[in-house]
Amino acid sequence: MKIGIVGFGPFAQFLAKTMIKQGHSITASSRSDYSEVCKHLGIASFYRDMAALFESDNDAILICTSILSLKQVVKSMPFHCLRRQTLFVDVLSVKEHPRDILLQVLPEDSDLLCTHPMFGPESGRDGWKDLAFMYDRVRIRDEALCSSFLQIFSSEGCRMLEMTCEEHDKQAARSQFITHTIGRILSEMEVESTPIDTRGFQKLVQVKETTSKHSFDLFSGLFIHNRFARQQMESLELAFEKTKQKLQERLKEEQDISMINHH
Repeated sequence: MKIGIVGFGPFAQFLAKTMIKQGHSITASSRSDYSEVCKHLGIASFYRDMAALFESDNDAILICTSILSLKQVVKSMPFHCLRRQTLFVDVLSVKEHPRDILLQVLPEDSDLLCTHPMFGPESGRDGWKDLAFMYDRVRIRDEALCSSFLQIFSSEGCRMLEMTCEEHDKQAARSQFITHTIGRILSEMEVESTPIDTRGFQKLVQVKETTSKHSFDLFSGLFIHNRFARQQMESLELAFEKTKQKLQERLKEEQDISMINHH
């Protein structure tokens, strides 16, 4: 396949490596200059200008921008430069947001596949086998093209999970967003390993370290553009208060008992 990638940060580069290995032909465009990176990866063309990318006759255009910059990037997309019916695919970590924005602006004859590879350069560095790949065939008429694209992931052994964007955001708010939030809290507390670490604590330190590798932009994107995340944040606060309250009740009981015994 000929795939044009819009937004060529670390995650896009990570995906491109496997696509190139599979024999697909990749072009890329980004706000920053990644022409050296592209040369190094064996990508023929890097365009600073999106119009050139859109004119280069791609089967699919893969959107790999950050969550926060998506709206702005999509607004400036030169759709009139497309040479043919094109499959648009996004890989953002929230799903309703890109679906809604892209459905508003995509040309009527362009298909849309919303996806979220549930892994990245860290977890996927030894291959993608058994890693989850979520997708929603939002608007697909060219079945062959869509399944060629999905094949990129299924042929690497990914667990292919078809679900709606809404269902994804519900589940991601309860899993991915909570993980990032706990990780950020542990960072704020400056949690470090001790000589007497339990296994459980080592896992918490790992969560802290993994999440702090991600930008604050990603974390805030997961919150701002997932309508289910706010609710989770409130549940987390409530659960913390409840837990604290239970401990304080028990403390009071113990103190009362020792007062009685003392008398």
